[in-house]
Amino acid sequence: MLSGVDEIRSNNNVVYRCTYHVVWCPKYRRPVITDPVDTRLKQIITEVCAERDAPIVELETMPDHVKLQVTVDPQFGIHRLVKAIKGRSSRLLRQEFPTLKTRLPTLWTNSYFVATVGGTTLEAVKRYVQNQRNA
Repeated sequence: MLSGVDEIRSNNNVVYRCTYHVVWCPKYRRPVITDPVDTRLKQIITEVCAERDAPIVELETMPDHVKLQVTVDPQFGIHRLVKAIKGRSSRLLRQEFPTLKTRLPTLWTNSYFVATVGGTTLEAVKRYVQNQRNA
């Protein structure tokens, strides 16, 4: 979407390439992410990621879950980004779409799935570390 998985970024003291695949669902996995909620949710996610300098690689929504691939500064952390996205989107979407308040006690479940993306295989990293002794 906005950035490549292989992009190397930096802040004042860390050079990094930390891209994550994140998935989360509405409470009870209710299919509530439909237009116009879907469109507004994508705007909110894009805003939060831009504020946190976290480039979106891919963003897709389905009626019952959100899939986000995003690059995050390791000093900020993926957990803080997800918390910011879920918190703001829940608050704003429930204000803007009152039907979400009547159907759900909260918009999102407390949990989410996260996995690292890109880079190299674990085996290649192990070989690299072991070969440092021989270099």
